Amino acid sequence: MQLPDASALRMPRVIAVASGKGGVGKTTTSINLAAAMVNAGQRTLLLDTDLGLANADVMLGLSPRFTLSDVFAGKCTLADTLLEGPNGLLVVPAASGKQHMAQLSAQEHVGLVHAFSELDLPLEVMVIDNAAGIADGVLTFCQAAHDVVVVVCDEPASMTDAYALIKVLGRDRGVQRVHVLASQVADAAEGPALFAKLERVVSRFLDITLNYLGAIPRDEWLRRAVQRQEAVVDAFPSAPSAAAYREVARRARQWQQPTGPRGHVEFFLERLVGQPAAPGSRTP
Repeated sequence: MQLPDASALRMPRVIAVASGKGGVGKTTTSINLAAAMVNAGQRTLLLDTDLGLANADVMLGLSPRFTLSDVFAGKCTLADTLLEGPNGLLVVPAASGKQHMAQLSAQEHVGLVHAFSELDLPLEVMVIDNAAGIADGVLTFCQAAHDVVVVVCDEPASMTDAYALIKVLGRDRGVQRVHVLASQVADAAEGPALFAKLERVVSRFLDITLNYLGAIPRDEWLRRAVQRQEAVVDAFPSAPSAAAYREVARRARQWQQPTGPRGHVEFFLERLVGQPAAPGSRTP
């Protein structure tokens, strides 16, 4: 694999995709968001941090030689795990069926975050596919990202668990804003209705701002793309779900870039500290 020239490293936007409950379309969202970013001309890395039950590489039809499990075992470096996916999408795969990877310590999670500062790649976006739930790794990777996307669907358990995840991120990790993406919606009204239901509870009990990111329709073409081990934005670009994912990516590209460190664990912190100050910004 030939990597891009790393002569000018900039601070990539890091987007963590999470969900309280599994099976709501989190990994599918991560893959299609990353693929849509690449198709829009942005150098993008997809990081799979579902450390014990990883499947992003499988869903893209990739066969990794090394995974994050090998990095922790000292068998390779983080750069050695890089895979090149469709259209130049870079993928860092995690391990599947490795119980010890699901039981890493808090310090090891932070160590993985810091390891990305040594990855000399000119990236513009990194999308993190988290495990479902509120395990320490999920919380750390969300905290270390610039933006958190929580995927929900019209199931009571999905909504309840999403609220629990948002609550813990705000209370324990200082996350102040969360983007909500409705998945598997039956019609145009379902997404805003799910968001309104979640926002009512969050605004009443939590000091966190929710942003409605959009909705992904229940789509036969999306199911077929999963079976083909491709992103729907690549396999069936005219499908309704593909159009929805492109719109999500378009909105994400408009989010404000980070202008300085936030004082806690962060991906690519050295790049953030070393980048020039934004016009009009002041240093303390």
